[in-house]
Amino acid sequence: MAEQMKGPQSYFPSIEKRYGQPISYWMAQLDTIKDARHMEQVTFLKEQHGMGHGHANAVVAVYRAEQRP
Repeated sequence: MAEQMKGPQSYFPSIEKRYGQPISYWMAQLDTIKDARHMEQVTFLKEQHGMGHGHANAVVAVYRAEQRP
């Protein structure tokens, strides 16, 4: 039985389905603006990729928590 995700990652299946890209794609997009602030990254996903606020915020929260290099 699959383990149920919690927190922002619980949005990932619907993000992948709605926007047609794996989460790794969205993380790579954020790598291009990795030094931006949280809300700047959220705005980037919303304005440049048409992502809804909740989905963008969830991706950014996980991205920042992982402290990607």
